[in-house]
Amino acid sequence: MQLFLISGLSGSGKSIALKVLEDSGYYCVDNLPADLLAALVEHLQRAGYRNIAVSIDVRSANSVQRLPPLLQQIKQQGVDVHVLFLDAQSDTLVKRFSETRRLHPLSDGVRTLPECVSYERELLAEISDIGHHIDTTELNANALRAWIKQFIKLDRARLTLLFQSFGFKQGIPLDADLVFDVRCLPNPHYNPVLQPLTGRDTAVIEFLDNTPGAQDMFSDIRDFVERWLPSFVADNRSYLTVAIGCTGGQHRSVYLAEKLAQYFEHQQQVLVRHRELTQ
Repeated sequence: MQLFLISGLSGSGKSIALKVLEDSGYYCVDNLPADLLAALVEHLQRAGYRNIAVSIDVRSANSVQRLPPLLQQIKQQGVDVHVLFLDAQSDTLVKRFSETRRLHPLSDGVRTLPECVSYERELLAEISDIGHHIDTTELNANALRAWIKQFIKLDRARLTLLFQSFGFKQGIPLDADLVFDVRCLPNPHYNPVLQPLTGRDTAVIEFLDNTPGAQDMFSDIRDFVERWLPSFVADNRSYLTVAIGCTGGQHRSVYLAEKLAQYFEHQQQVLVRHRELTQ
C-alpha cells in the first residue's frame, strides 16, 4: 500500500492537493484524527486499497503532534509512506482567510486571526520537516496542482534534488534548504530587448552564457552542491531544495536553476521550479 499524508497550515492549499490525488486515483480521506490513521490504514489494506491519501492537520486537535511515531509504526508494517507539508507566509494566510471570510480552525473568539496562524504554526512545528515541504505563498491554484502532479510521479526511493528560482522581492521560499543570492550578476532586466524575456529564452541564455561572473557563479554553486550532496543522501533525506534568488526571479535565477538542473539530471532525480513564472 502507498499512503500519502497531506498536512500543513490552514489556507495553504491542502484541499487542492487532496483533490489532485483523488483525481489521480487515490482513495482520499479529509480531516482524519491522527489517532485513527493506523486503524484506517489497516482497514483499507484488508479491503484491497493500494493507493490512499489522508489529510491531517490542526483540526485533529492535539493528536496531530503524535503523527511522527504513528507514521514510523505504519512504515514498519510495510506501508510506503510519503508526507507532503504545505506552508505559506503568515501574512498571506491571513489575507486568504480575510478574503474568503472563513473562520480559522483555531478561532475561539479570543485569538485574533494572526494569532491563530501563529499558534497553528507552533502546533505543527514538529511535523513540518518530516516530508516534502511546499511554500504556496506565491503560487496560484493551477501552479500548485502542477507541482503536486510532479510530486506524485517521483521515485521516492531516491533523493530528489529540486532547483527553485525566486525573486527576493517576494521573499525567500519557506521550503528552501540551501539559498544562493545571485543579484550581484549583471541584470538582463536593464536591456530593453531582454527585459520582457525570461532565463529560459535563448537571448537571455546567450547573454548570461557570455557573462564571466555568471559562469563563475554556476561553477561555485555546482561544486558546493556536488560536494555536499552525498552527505544529504547519507542522512536519508528524500528531498533537497536549492533556491536560487535574483531581484525579480525572472532572468538570472531562472537561467542558473535551469543550468544546474541540466547538469545534475544525469546523476540525480531532479525537479526544476520557477516560482515567479507561475503567475
